[in-house]
Amino acid sequence: MSNSLLLSVAPYVLVLVSLGTAIIGVVAGIWIETFFIAKKTSKNKAQALKIIEDAYAEAKTVKREALLEAKNEVQNLRLDFEKEQKEKKLEIQRSEDRILQREEFIDKKELALDKKSEALEQTKQELLDKQTDLEKLYEEQKEVKENMVKELEKVSGLKKDEAKNLIINALTEEAKISAAKTVKEIENTAREDGQKIAKDIVALAIQKCATDVTSETTVSVVTIPNDEMKGRIIGREGRNIRAIENATGVDLIVDDTPEAITLSSFDPVRREIARLSLEKLILDGRIHPTRIEEIVEKVTRDVENTIKEAGEKAVEEAEIYGMHPELIKILGRLKFRTSYGQNCLKHSLETSYIAGLLAAEIGADVKVAKRGGLLHDIGKALDHEVEGTHVTIGVDLAKKYKESPAVIHCIEAHHFNVEFNSVEAILVQVADAISSSRPGARRESLENYVKRLEKLEEISNSFKGVEKSYAIQAGREVRIMVKPSEISDETAVFLANDIAKKIEKEMDYPGQIKVNVIRESRFTAIAK
Repeated sequence: MSNSLLLSVAPYVLVLVSLGTAIIGVVAGIWIETFFIAKKTSKNKAQALKIIEDAYAEAKTVKREALLEAKNEVQNLRLDFEKEQKEKKLEIQRSEDRILQREEFIDKKELALDKKSEALEQTKQELLDKQTDLEKLYEEQKEVKENMVKELEKVSGLKKDEAKNLIINALTEEAKISAAKTVKEIENTAREDGQKIAKDIVALAIQKCATDVTSETTVSVVTIPNDEMKGRIIGREGRNIRAIENATGVDLIVDDTPEAITLSSFDPVRREIARLSLEKLILDGRIHPTRIEEIVEKVTRDVENTIKEAGEKAVEEAEIYGMHPELIKILGRLKFRTSYGQNCLKHSLETSYIAGLLAAEIGADVKVAKRGGLLHDIGKALDHEVEGTHVTIGVDLAKKYKESPAVIHCIEAHHFNVEFNSVEAILVQVADAISSSRPGARRESLENYVKRLEKLEEISNSFKGVEKSYAIQAGREVRIMVKPSEISDETAVFLANDIAKKIEKEMDYPGQIKVNVIRESRFTAIAK
């Protein structure tokens, strides 16, 4: 029983023993861990205490250093403050000194101004006194003058204004005479050398350039073999003449003139095409609209080639290079253009020659002068097709075909449209005038010619002191005989200038007109 009891109790005992063993093991582990932790904690605590002690010591050191640094900073600030205060005190002292000096200066200036003011007041009073005296004197003089004027008026029989005008006129006349003498002396001195040189240069240029003079009009006359040919040219119901006019743009005038047909057109190229076409049709004998168109077309091509060749020949003769082909072609059209009966292409060539010779004589740019002279009337080739003056058209053409500004200015200035800014432009204008004024170079109707001469003499005779006047040299010179008793040598200078200005203002004429005033005194005595 005891054994079985033991057997039954044994498992519980084992469990209890095992549990106790486990509890003892756990307690032992806890104790051991607690022991080690306690040991470790005591070690850490010692380290912590050491760290705290070190930190405290270091803090004390830092505190001491900070206190020392703060004390030093405070000391430095105090020193800086004291220094700044001293400087401010010195600046304030200097400012006060300057203010005192200024006050002293201002006081002195005020004293000086007071003295000046007193002096000015005194001077003002003196001036007022003098002004009063002068006014009294002026009134006295005025009264005396009025009395003298009245006495003079009584004696001379002239009013005050009349006497004044008489004196002014006398002084003016005397000044004019004096000025005229001076002008005459200057002119004579300058003319002695300048006129001789200028004449030599111009004469030399003209002698070197001798060109033919031709007279052309705006109509052409075609000779026909007989009156029967007139009828064939007119055609049935006028169809042939209408075909010619439509193809050429030229008016055909068929009148009672025997064996002649007149072609009329302001376009010289069209007129030339019509003339050549009509001559070919007359030689050919086959005159009908189709044939007319064929002939006109062929002649047009021939004339265009002629124009091109004329332009190229002109450029070659003038020794000008690098010109645009289109501009050369337009230049060639001047072959069929006239102005006052003068062929424009020949005139342009002549102007180019003369301008080049003048430029060479005075040392100007010969190339520019010759090129400007050749192109100065280029606008006349198109003035019947394009609106504007020939000068404007010429300038536009030169700009279009890239001519130099110097050449463009020569074209623009040759009729005084703009102010001259180069010697070459002046030479082109002079050469143009020389070429135009050659005897026989230009012609005009008899009626206009006579009117121009009469107008010249009428203007000359309108001036006081002129006895007679004669227009000579085809109206390029007017000689004026004056009365010696009314016109002196000095006033003759003014008279010539006045007449020239009136001619410029009231008349239109090519070239220049020379005004010659001649004063001649004749005395006759008879020996008995």
